Amino acid sequence: MANNKNKKSGYSKGNPQNKKTPLAANKRGMFNWLIVGFIVLMGLMMLQQWQGADEIRWDEFVSYIKNKDIDTVTIKDMEITGKFNDQGIKSRGEKTKSTFVVYYNPDIQGKELNELLAQNGVKYDVSPPRTWILNLISMIFPILLFVGILYFMFARNIRGGAGGMLMSFGRSRAKLQDKANAQVTFKDVAGVDEAKEEVAEIIEFLKTPKKFQRLGGRIPRGVLLIGPPGCGKTLLAKAIAGEADVPFFSISGSDFVEMFVGVGASRVRDLFKQAKDSSPCIIFLDEVDAIGRKRGASFASGGHDEREQTLNAILVEMDGFDTNDQVIVIAATNRSDILDHALTRPGRFDRQVVVPLPDLKGRLEILKVHAKKIKLSPDISLERLARGTSMFSGADLAAIINEAALGATMANKNCVEMADLEEARDKVRWGRARKSRVIDQQEREITAYHEAGHTLVQSLLKEADPLHKVSIIPRGPMGGATFALPEKDRTIFTKRYCMALLQVCFGGRIAEELFCEDISSGAQSDIHQATKIARQMIGTWGMSAELGPINYGSDYENMDAYILPAEKEYSDNTAEAIDGEVKKIIGQAYKKAKELIELNKDKVEQIAKALLKYETLDADEVKIILEGGDLDKPTVSDLLAAEQAKNEKQKNN
Repeated sequence: MANNKNKKSGYSKGNPQNKKTPLAANKRGMFNWLIVGFIVLMGLMMLQQWQGADEIRWDEFVSYIKNKDIDTVTIKDMEITGKFNDQGIKSRGEKTKSTFVVYYNPDIQGKELNELLAQNGVKYDVSPPRTWILNLISMIFPILLFVGILYFMFARNIRGGAGGMLMSFGRSRAKLQDKANAQVTFKDVAGVDEAKEEVAEIIEFLKTPKKFQRLGGRIPRGVLLIGPPGCGKTLLAKAIAGEADVPFFSISGSDFVEMFVGVGASRVRDLFKQAKDSSPCIIFLDEVDAIGRKRGASFASGGHDEREQTLNAILVEMDGFDTNDQVIVIAATNRSDILDHALTRPGRFDRQVVVPLPDLKGRLEILKVHAKKIKLSPDISLERLARGTSMFSGADLAAIINEAALGATMANKNCVEMADLEEARDKVRWGRARKSRVIDQQEREITAYHEAGHTLVQSLLKEADPLHKVSIIPRGPMGGATFALPEKDRTIFTKRYCMALLQVCFGGRIAEELFCEDISSGAQSDIHQATKIARQMIGTWGMSAELGPINYGSDYENMDAYILPAEKEYSDNTAEAIDGEVKKIIGQAYKKAKELIELNKDKVEQIAKALLKYETLDADEVKIILEGGDLDKPTVSDLLAAEQAKNEKQKNN
């Protein structure tokens, strides 16, 4: 089986009360203030040291006194402070500090000091001695200050003080959505009816657990949501919490792992402790493959690293659930093939719910949900839009509705029209149209004939999907594009359908060769797509009579990222045969497409001229051209002139 993809071919240019809540990331004010205070204190100490007194020896002090360089001094305990006079400052030369301090022993040098000051007429002041208490405080205060800073920075955080930096490493970063804020319900989830039915009994268990305990049944402890990105796995988990009316803990797998060893396991334990305190509740682990990869030796790391410790902690915590613990673990991933088997075994994530890309009915329901939020024109056909969005995820469909609303707003429209929705669809899938790009006339003609070749083959082959529209307006990396509108979602590809796809792919290159007498690089994406389809037909789907129904493809996508891909499981002769079959099937498709275009060269010419004139044609207009009719609609120049006139009229009014 294979998933159908939206076809295109184009010309390219190469918290409850009394419960423990998670630590807020911004509550670190005390720590920040301590850091600022410490920096200011160190700055003041350095400034004081820079601007402080000059320490001199006793003999230098005696010399300055005798030379009349000092006028007054202050005697305090065992130190003498003073200030040099102008004569003293000059005599000291390059030394710039005007104050000094000298230490002495009163018992030994006290008598000498009194005589020295009296003989030289120096005035002095004696300060009362400090008590032993003040001396003790002055000695131990710096030590106490240093210990206090260490306490607030480290010890208090380890003990779990509020606002601590280190404590935030070991605590869970899960976001708690309590019952009061649970606004998402199953009414907001569309396109995944089967998945909603599978999780319905989990909601019933969270509401009435005694109903299941009556017969001895055990509800699944874990539910694993599997599906491509954007299909609504997170939204479905929130809807389960909203329907069950219970708290909802949400966290990503990458939030468990930090640079510090053991942090991930600590966060896992803290998360499950909070969940048990808030039970009944739901734990949602998004992108669980970030920590749930298969264990074992690898090239990137050893056999026992931080990620494996985190995974082991999750396994232990899920095994620690009691039968009466009303805690459901829901995980989401798009890489279920690389998850550890111990994680997905019964008793842990023992139920796997597939959330696939929506089908036609699902896309229509999703579009209706999102379309309720905007003002739509009465002529809007959401069913037509759903048909043209094959293989779009729910997130893509939401983006289409939003982009259409934005585009209609920028165009000053009163409501969203069908043209806005189609433009938004093309923008989401292939990028914004580059209408202002200046294109060389020769390049423009090559693009027109290229797209005309695609359009003719797409329109005439019954096995191919119906044509939707064709354009030579550059969009994203494409110089032009031909869009198909599948009538239904395809779950299988037939050989006839694949051959039709190959012919459509080569229609552009053949038209260039026949009408431009040259070939260009514009068929790059077409050749890549055709080669990929042909190799799948031969190596995966067994559509070769010579090689038979044998799988020769390599499943590289299911390989662990840490392990080298396995070698091919067939001989060189088989590889040569595969290449020959791929070339053969591509040659057959190329030959058939060339014959079809040669029989309808005049129609290709007419389509190309219409594209050069109008730039964009829809399926009905192409049909008129193929039937020999003439188009009657304004050209691009007419539309630009009308828009300019409208703008000038608005300015004058």
